[in-house]
Amino acid sequence: MARGKKYVEASESFDPMRLHSDAEAVELVKNMATRRFDESVDMVALLGVDPRKADQMLRGTVSLPSGTGKEVRVAVFAQGEAATAAREAGADHVGAEDLAAEITGGMTDFDVAVATPDMMSVVGKLGKVLGPRGLMPNPKTGTVTNDVARTVEEFKGGKVEYRTDRFANVHVPIGRASFSPEDLLKNLRAVVAELQRAKPAAAKGRYMKKLVLSSSMGPGVRVDPATVGVVD
Repeated sequence: MARGKKYVEASESFDPMRLHSDAEAVELVKNMATRRFDESVDMVALLGVDPRKADQMLRGTVSLPSGTGKEVRVAVFAQGEAATAAREAGADHVGAEDLAAEITGGMTDFDVAVATPDMMSVVGKLGKVLGPRGLMPNPKTGTVTNDVARTVEEFKGGKVEYRTDRFANVHVPIGRASFSPEDLLKNLRAVVAELQRAKPAAAKGRYMKKLVLSSSMGPGVRVDPATVGVVD
Protein backbone atom coordinates (compact mmCIF):
# COMPACT_ATOMS: atom_id res chain seq x y z
CA MET A 1 0.00 0.00 0.00
CA ALA A 2 1.46 3.36 -1.07
CA ARG A 3 1.85 5.89 1.74
CA GLY A 4 1.54 9.65 1.43
CA LYS A 5 4.45 12.06 1.76
CA LYS A 6 3.43 13.22 5.25
CA TYR A 7 3.17 9.63 6.49
CA VAL A 8 6.61 8.75 5.11
CA GLU A 9 8.19 11.87 6.60
CA ALA A 10 6.62 11.12 10.00
CA SER A 11 7.81 7.50 9.87
CA GLU A 12 11.38 8.66 9.24
CA SER A 13 11.34 11.11 12.16
CA PHE A 14 11.62 8.44 14.88
CA ASP A 15 12.76 4.87 15.48
CA PRO A 16 9.68 2.67 14.84
CA MET A 17 11.28 -0.33 16.59
CA ARG A 18 12.12 1.48 19.82
CA LEU A 19 9.93 0.99 22.87
CA HIS A 20 8.87 4.42 24.10
CA SER A 21 7.44 5.40 27.45
CA ASP A 22 3.73 6.16 27.37
CA ALA A 23 4.42 9.90 27.74
CA GLU A 24 6.98 9.88 24.91
CA ALA A 25 4.61 7.97 22.64
CA VAL A 26 1.77 10.41 23.26
CA GLU A 27 4.00 13.40 22.43
CA LEU A 28 5.24 11.73 19.24
CA VAL A 29 1.74 10.86 18.07
CA LYS A 30 0.49 14.39 18.74
CA ASN A 31 3.45 15.94 16.90
CA MET A 32 2.89 13.70 13.86
CA ALA A 33 -0.84 14.45 13.64
CA THR A 34 -0.49 17.27 11.11
CA ARG A 35 -3.61 16.83 9.00
CA ARG A 36 -6.14 19.62 8.65
CA PHE A 37 -8.72 17.77 10.74
CA ASP A 38 -8.61 16.68 14.37
CA GLU A 39 -7.25 13.15 14.03
CA SER A 40 -8.33 10.35 16.31
CA VAL A 41 -5.68 8.85 18.58
CA ASP A 42 -5.96 5.08 18.80
CA MET A 43 -4.43 2.36 20.92
CA VAL A 44 -3.91 -1.20 19.72
CA ALA A 45 -2.85 -3.94 22.12
CA LEU A 46 -1.80 -7.41 20.97
CA LEU A 47 -2.72 -9.78 23.79
CA GLY A 48 -1.43 -13.22 24.64
CA VAL A 49 -4.85 -14.86 24.41
CA ASP A 50 -6.45 -17.35 22.05
CA PRO A 51 -9.60 -15.62 20.73
CA ARG A 52 -10.85 -18.94 19.33
CA LYS A 53 -11.54 -20.03 22.91
CA ALA A 54 -14.58 -18.53 24.62
CA ASP A 55 -12.84 -18.26 28.00
CA GLN A 56 -10.08 -16.10 26.48
CA MET A 57 -12.28 -13.78 24.42
CA LEU A 58 -12.32 -10.29 25.93
CA ARG A 59 -15.29 -8.00 25.58
CA GLY A 60 -16.36 -5.19 27.83
CA THR A 61 -16.47 -1.44 28.36
CA VAL A 62 -14.21 1.18 29.91
CA SER A 63 -14.92 4.79 30.82
CA LEU A 64 -12.35 7.25 29.47
CA PRO A 65 -11.64 9.88 32.17
CA SER A 66 -11.07 12.59 29.54
CA GLY A 67 -13.92 11.52 27.24
CA THR A 68 -13.69 10.53 23.60
CA GLY A 69 -13.68 13.93 21.95
CA LYS A 70 -16.51 12.94 19.63
CA GLU A 71 -20.27 12.97 19.74
CA VAL A 72 -21.56 9.47 20.44
CA ARG A 73 -24.93 8.60 18.89
CA VAL A 74 -26.99 6.12 20.90
CA ALA A 75 -29.99 4.08 19.77
CA VAL A 76 -32.21 2.56 22.45
CA PHE A 77 -34.71 -0.26 22.08
CA ALA A 78 -37.26 0.35 24.83
CA GLN A 79 -40.94 0.94 25.51
CA GLY A 80 -43.00 2.89 28.04
CA GLU A 81 -41.18 4.52 30.94
CA ALA A 82 -37.81 3.17 29.82
CA ALA A 83 -38.24 4.80 26.41
CA THR A 84 -39.15 8.12 28.05
CA ALA A 85 -36.09 7.89 30.33
CA ALA A 86 -33.84 7.16 27.34
CA ARG A 87 -35.13 10.23 25.48
CA GLU A 88 -34.66 12.44 28.54
CA ALA A 89 -31.07 11.13 28.90
CA GLY A 90 -30.28 12.25 25.35
CA ALA A 91 -30.65 9.08 23.26
CA ASP A 92 -30.61 9.86 19.54
CA HIS A 93 -33.03 7.10 18.47
CA VAL A 94 -35.62 5.42 20.68
CA GLY A 95 -38.19 2.84 19.73
CA ALA A 96 -39.19 -0.81 19.57
CA GLU A 97 -40.51 -2.55 16.44
CA ASP A 98 -40.57 0.81 14.67
CA LEU A 99 -36.85 1.35 15.35
CA ALA A 100 -36.12 -2.21 14.24
CA ALA A 101 -37.96 -1.53 10.98
CA GLU A 102 -35.88 1.60 10.37
CA ILE A 103 -32.66 -0.35 10.89
CA THR A 104 -33.84 -3.16 8.62
CA GLY A 105 -34.45 -0.47 6.03
CA GLY A 106 -30.84 0.67 6.23
CA MET A 107 -30.72 3.24 9.04
CA THR A 108 -27.48 2.76 11.02
CA ASP A 109 -26.92 6.36 12.10
CA PHE A 110 -25.68 5.46 15.59
CA ASP A 111 -22.51 4.30 17.35
CA VAL A 112 -23.99 2.31 20.25
CA ALA A 113 -27.18 0.28 20.57
CA VAL A 114 -28.81 -0.29 23.96
CA ALA A 115 -31.81 -2.49 24.74
CA THR A 116 -33.95 -3.40 27.72
CA PRO A 117 -34.07 -7.19 28.31
CA ASP A 118 -37.69 -7.46 27.14
CA MET A 119 -36.69 -5.99 23.76
CA MET A 120 -34.10 -8.65 22.91
CA SER A 121 -36.65 -10.74 21.03
CA VAL A 122 -37.01 -7.77 18.66
CA VAL A 123 -33.30 -6.93 18.59
CA GLY A 124 -32.32 -10.55 18.01
CA LYS A 125 -33.87 -10.41 14.53
CA LEU A 126 -31.38 -7.67 13.62
CA GLY A 127 -28.31 -9.83 14.18
CA LYS A 128 -27.27 -9.86 10.52
CA VAL A 129 -27.37 -6.05 10.43
CA LEU A 130 -26.00 -5.13 13.86
CA GLY A 131 -23.62 -8.05 14.40
CA PRO A 132 -21.10 -7.32 11.61
CA ARG A 133 -20.98 -3.67 12.71
CA GLY A 134 -20.28 -4.55 16.34
CA LEU A 135 -23.54 -2.88 17.39
CA MET A 136 -25.46 -5.82 18.84
CA PRO A 137 -26.51 -5.12 22.46
CA ASN A 138 -24.80 -7.48 24.87
CA PRO A 139 -25.01 -7.96 28.65
CA LYS A 140 -21.19 -8.17 28.82
CA THR A 141 -20.88 -4.57 27.68
CA GLY A 142 -23.79 -3.33 29.78
CA THR A 143 -25.86 -2.53 26.70
CA VAL A 144 -28.67 -4.88 27.71
CA THR A 145 -30.05 -3.20 30.79
CA ASN A 146 -33.15 -1.85 32.50
CA ASP A 147 -31.27 1.31 33.49
CA VAL A 148 -31.18 2.77 29.99
CA ALA A 149 -30.90 6.39 31.14
CA ARG A 150 -27.68 5.76 33.04
CA THR A 151 -26.26 3.72 30.17
CA VAL A 152 -27.01 6.46 27.63
CA GLU A 153 -25.36 9.05 29.87
CA GLU A 154 -22.28 6.87 30.34
CA PHE A 155 -21.73 6.30 26.63
CA LYS A 156 -22.37 9.95 25.88
CA GLY A 157 -19.87 10.83 28.61
CA GLY A 158 -16.94 8.74 27.42
CA LYS A 159 -17.59 5.04 27.92
CA VAL A 160 -16.30 2.90 25.03
CA GLU A 161 -16.50 -0.78 24.15
CA TYR A 162 -13.52 -3.03 23.58
CA ARG A 163 -13.17 -6.58 22.28
CA THR A 164 -10.48 -8.87 20.94
CA ASP A 165 -10.54 -9.47 17.20
CA ARG A 166 -9.65 -12.82 15.60
CA PHE A 167 -5.94 -11.95 15.76
CA ALA A 168 -6.08 -11.19 19.54
CA ASN A 169 -5.83 -7.42 19.00
CA VAL A 170 -7.85 -4.89 20.98
CA HIS A 171 -8.36 -1.55 19.22
CA VAL A 172 -9.66 1.39 21.29
CA PRO A 173 -9.82 5.11 20.42
CA ILE A 174 -8.42 7.10 23.36
CA GLY A 175 -9.16 10.65 22.23
CA ARG A 176 -8.23 13.25 19.62
CA ALA A 177 -4.94 14.84 18.60
CA SER A 178 -6.21 18.13 20.05
CA PHE A 179 -6.33 16.61 23.55
CA SER A 180 -3.61 17.61 25.98
CA PRO A 181 -0.88 15.00 26.61
CA GLU A 182 -2.21 14.63 30.14
CA ASP A 183 -5.73 13.81 28.98
CA LEU A 184 -4.49 11.25 26.44
CA LEU A 185 -2.32 9.62 29.10
CA LYS A 186 -5.26 9.36 31.49
CA ASN A 187 -7.34 7.64 28.84
CA LEU A 188 -4.52 5.33 27.75
CA ARG A 189 -3.81 4.25 31.31
CA ALA A 190 -7.51 3.70 32.00
CA VAL A 191 -7.81 1.35 29.00
CA VAL A 192 -4.64 -0.58 29.86
CA ALA A 193 -5.75 -0.93 33.48
CA GLU A 194 -9.10 -2.32 32.30
CA LEU A 195 -7.39 -4.84 30.01
CA GLN A 196 -5.21 -5.92 32.92
CA ARG A 197 -8.27 -6.30 35.13
CA ALA A 198 -10.03 -8.37 32.47
CA LYS A 199 -7.07 -10.72 31.89
CA PRO A 200 -8.52 -14.22 31.41
CA ALA A 201 -7.42 -16.80 33.96
CA ALA A 202 -6.74 -19.18 31.08
CA ALA A 203 -4.23 -16.82 29.42
CA LYS A 204 -0.70 -18.20 29.71
CA GLY A 205 2.68 -16.57 29.20
CA ARG A 206 3.18 -12.93 28.35
CA TYR A 207 -0.18 -11.17 28.34
CA MET A 208 0.43 -7.78 26.71
CA LYS A 209 2.69 -8.66 23.80
CA LYS A 210 2.61 -5.34 22.00
CA LEU A 211 1.17 -1.88 22.60
CA VAL A 212 1.00 0.74 19.85
CA LEU A 213 -0.34 4.30 19.63
CA SER A 214 -1.10 6.16 16.42
CA SER A 215 -3.18 8.98 15.03
CA SER A 216 -5.74 8.10 12.37
CA MET A 217 -3.37 9.16 9.56
CA GLY A 218 0.00 8.64 11.25
CA PRO A 219 2.44 5.78 11.81
CA GLY A 220 2.34 3.54 14.85
CA VAL A 221 4.53 4.29 17.86
CA ARG A 222 5.44 1.34 20.08
CA VAL A 223 4.90 1.76 23.81
CA ASP A 224 6.76 -0.06 26.56
CA PRO A 225 3.87 -1.71 28.48
CA ALA A 226 5.86 -1.50 31.72
CA THR A 227 5.59 2.32 31.64
CA VAL A 228 1.80 2.02 31.69
CA GLY A 229 1.88 -0.20 34.76
CA VAL A 230 1.67 -3.56 32.99
CA VAL A 231 3.04 -6.51 34.92
CA ASP A 232 2.94 -9.83 33.07
